[in-house]
Amino acid sequence: METLRKYSLSVAIMLVIANMIGTGVFTSLGYQVGPLPSGFAILVLWVVGGVVALSGAFTYAEIATTLKKSGGEYLYLARIFHPALGFLSGWMSAVVGFAGAISAVAIAIGAYATEAVGVSTQVIAVVAITAISAIHWFGVKAGGIAQTLLTTLKLSLIVFFCSAPFFVTDGGKTGVNFFPQPGDLDLILSSGFATSLVFVVYAYTGWNASAYIAGNLENPKRNLPLSLVAGTSIVVVVYLLLNAMFMYSASFAELAGQNDIGNVVAFKLFGEKAGFIFSGIFSVALLSTLSAMTIAGPRVTEAMGEDYRLLKSFTSKNNYNMPYLAILAQAAWAIFLVLVSSFKEIIQYISVSLSIFSMITVIGIFWLRKQQPHADAFKVPLYPITPLIFVGCTLWMIYYVAAEDPKILLYSLATLLPGYVLYLFANRFNRKHPV
Repeated sequence: METLRKYSLSVAIMLVIANMIGTGVFTSLGYQVGPLPSGFAILVLWVVGGVVALSGAFTYAEIATTLKKSGGEYLYLARIFHPALGFLSGWMSAVVGFAGAISAVAIAIGAYATEAVGVSTQVIAVVAITAISAIHWFGVKAGGIAQTLLTTLKLSLIVFFCSAPFFVTDGGKTGVNFFPQPGDLDLILSSGFATSLVFVVYAYTGWNASAYIAGNLENPKRNLPLSLVAGTSIVVVVYLLLNAMFMYSASFAELAGQNDIGNVVAFKLFGEKAGFIFSGIFSVALLSTLSAMTIAGPRVTEAMGEDYRLLKSFTSKNNYNMPYLAILAQAAWAIFLVLVSSFKEIIQYISVSLSIFSMITVIGIFWLRKQQPHADAFKVPLYPITPLIFVGCTLWMIYYVAAEDPKILLYSLATLLPGYVLYLFANRFNRKHPV
């Protein structure tokens, strides 16, 4: 039994990094070079995304250290506003935020690996989900070791790719300019910039990962804020370097509309044979993201099971003190989504759906400070500017997405309906006690 073991600061930082650096940064650029044909504007886009993520991370750090419990938005919104809002957030996290994102990552892993191993994308995706879930079945120690190793591999691969163009004869001939040019300000203020931010938000999704394990973290008052801010800061730097390298190595025409940006650049820099090898390495590195989500996701359903009798089975622990039914349910739903969905179909849907609840959670800091003004917790720097930056940028993004493609917002709202029905049923017949 691992009843006393908790996640260390290093594992928490790795968890944040691994959750964030995944499919988004290796796919998003293909959707940005069209509306934003400027190296400078695209880098500004990633800086804005980083500022938004850091603003959210600082705010979540105060909320999490004030409430001192695992569960993420589910717990935060239930405590600050109303249990119904928390339940809907937990529902969206379980159905979309983790299982949906896991399926997208698994599909990407399959897409990268299929050329290298000659097996179909879906088969590889299902095997990846099953294998990673099995590792985390065996407890915090096994999962923490796997998470650290996989994240280290992924970061090493990224460092290599960021430096590779300078050592390859044909690299660096695209002529992209990363300094401001005439017309860049208009691009930054355009609707194309706002809608492109959706893909950047998806790439930064996961900055709040360690908040989901606050109750399972060593010295959470110190380590939770450190993990959120340190992990997010590292990723901001990595994203800027990686996207600059992509644009330095391949032309906008070669990148436009491509989902497998890593493959495009690998084949461009190293040729077809080496490109196949890197495809396989990319697929293994992306297991880090899948692993991080497998750690965080079951904590949400476990937290919901602690409050509702209907979901109590998700609190059941195995001999390794892991919520095994929550892990199994998440894996099963993710596998189902792999079999019925495509990667492209769920990216905008995930980004908008999760951004809505993240924004409401950040707004909650204003209520929480009134409820617990003297809490012994981390305090958001530059309050209230920091949370307002997050809220303002998120609203700006959602507005332009809804204006350009209203069905994305409708899909997100439609997903809430079965969740609300389940809440009414659970609350009436299975509620144990207030959250």
